[in-house]
Order: sequence, then C-alpha cells, then structure tokens
Amino acid sequence: MTRRELDAARITDPALRDAYTRCRTLNARHGRTYFLATRLLPVERRPAVHALYGFARRADDLVDDLGAGATGEDRDRALRRLEDDLARALRTGEGDDPVVKAVTDTAERYDIDHGLFADFLASMRSDLHVTDYPTYGDLRAYMHGSAAVIGLQVLPVLGTVGPREEAAPYAAALGEAFQLTNFLRDVGEDLDRGRIYLPADLLASHGVDRPLLEWSRRTGRTDPRIRAAMVAAEELTRKVYRAAEPGIALLDPLTRPCVRAAFVLYGGILDVIAAQEYRVLHRRAVVSAGRRAATAAAGIAGIVGARARARAGRRPRDAALPVVSPAGSPAAERPVKGPVS
Repeated sequence: MTRRELDAARITDPALRDAYTRCRTLNARHGRTYFLATRLLPVERRPAVHALYGFARRADDLVDDLGAGATGEDRDRALRRLEDDLARALRTGEGDDPVVKAVTDTAERYDIDHGLFADFLASMRSDLHVTDYPTYGDLRAYMHGSAAVIGLQVLPVLGTVGPREEAAPYAAALGEAFQLTNFLRDVGEDLDRGRIYLPADLLASHGVDRPLLEWSRRTGRTDPRIRAAMVAAEELTRKVYRAAEPGIALLDPLTRPCVRAAFVLYGGILDVIAAQEYRVLHRRAVVSAGRRAATAAAGIAGIVGARARARAGRRPRDAALPVVSPAGSPAAERPVKGPVS
C-alpha cells in the first residue's frame, strides 16, 4: 500500500518516495502498536507520520543500538552528524540521510516547528550520560524532548477542529503517557543499558533502589517492594492518560480513530503488566493479537462513521468549530503542498 499512500500525499519525486518508504519500513518493523494505529489514518497523511517515526527511531538507534563495540564518543558523533544533517536539510532542503529527507519534507508540508526537533535531539543526547532521574520533575524535563515534542510534531498532521494551541497540551501529555508506558514495560531492558527511567524518589518511597532492581533482574526473583513501586508507576501513568484523553475530541474526526486506537493499545500494555503481577524486570508485556485486531476493527468502524458524517456535511457532535486542514488552514481552501526537491 506504500505506492497508494505516496500517491495520495502527492509525493512524486523518486528519491523522496524512496525516503518515505524507508521510514514506513522502520515503522512497520519496530513500532508494531504505532504502525497499526497509523493504518487508521487517512491514507494521504500516513507518510508524514512514518517520516516522524522514522526520524525518532533513527536517533534512538544511534544512542542504543549502534553496535556492541560503539563507545559513548562514537554515539555522540553519530548523533551530531544526524543533527547537522537535519539542520542543513531544514535550512536548505538538502539532506544526506533518506530519513532526514523525508522528515524535512514533512516539516515543510505541515509547518512543524523546527525547535521541536532540536528539543528531541537534546533529550536523545542526554541518554548518553544521564542514567537516572531523582524526581518526576526531572523525568518530565527529559520527556519534554523525548515524548511531548513527538505529540506536538504529529499534531499538525492529525489536524484539529479548533486552534492548534488548544489541543497542544493534550498532545504533549499523550506523548508522555505513551513513553511512561514504555518506561514501565522496559524497566529490565533499560536496566541492562545502565538506565533507570522511573523516578528515584518514587522507587525510594517503596524501599527500592538500583541494587535491588539489579538483583531482581539478575536472579529472576521478585520482591514485594518492587511490586509496590511498579503499581505506583502504573498509577502515575494512568493519571497522565486521563489528563490526555480529552484532547482526542479536539482532533479532526478523520484522525480520531487512529489516536483512540493508540490510546487503547498503549493503555492495554498497562493491563498486561498488571495481569503479569508487575514482573516487568523478567518479561515484556505485549498486547495480544486478538486485542489489537479488536481495537483496529473499532477504529475502522469509527472511520466509516466519520467519513459518512463528512459526506453528509454534518459537523461532529463534539466539534465547536469547522474542521481545519493538518496545516491549520480551512481544509477546502488549501491543498497539500507539492514535494520539496
């Protein structure tokens, strides 16, 4: 379906089509839940989300998966090369990395704030030397660049029913909720990399510290203090989900099913963690294929309903303003931009 997506998005330049296709491949390979949700977007908007995911994945891989023999200096240099390539591409339209080409084109088409990419890369760089976070406030400062800005990057692609700035805080919160979910799910894997993302004060309030987590990871044994800390982390994450949820109604009706599906599927990871007795140090929580399929089916039903209302010319029940295009102008007045060469 890649060709259909690219044609619908009016991406015609062969090199740019190849760049977007590479991003889509990264999304399909590494972001199973995210990719499924993306399939519920209007076809012409999918390449942009693939590009944003692909760039985030590329930066994350440079930090975490450059190779067993890579030093911190190697990772820093690779990340700086990517950063320099992106800065040049955003300035001139020319980039070396195909993923950079695609994300630069997306930033131009959807008028995405370039500062969001700088904030993201700053958080990625901090992973090279920061190994834990004393408080939730410290973690939130990191998540601004690593998660909140992702929600803000995607928001122009999704479109809104009112001013974009009204939906922005909810989009940022949803990015944080997704990342907090990943932090809880991946405690063991992150510990293997020397990092603990759960706030140290939250862990300490239940008698948990790094040596105890490392003991549990190493031996496969659990401890009631660890379970209590993970329950608290789950409660914190669900609170952020509740804060983010009202923002879904502020999105373009045609993109709400995608975001709702991601909301349900990522929230489902928390359900699996609880069902597995919070043994996140020893097993990875995965939402079942059946649940993913049911969520996708619900999303498809939502799309059908939204399209039917759009054809009938009816305004969505929860929309107070006309639907706007992803770039923020009235949808009927501004076509999608052509490719950037």
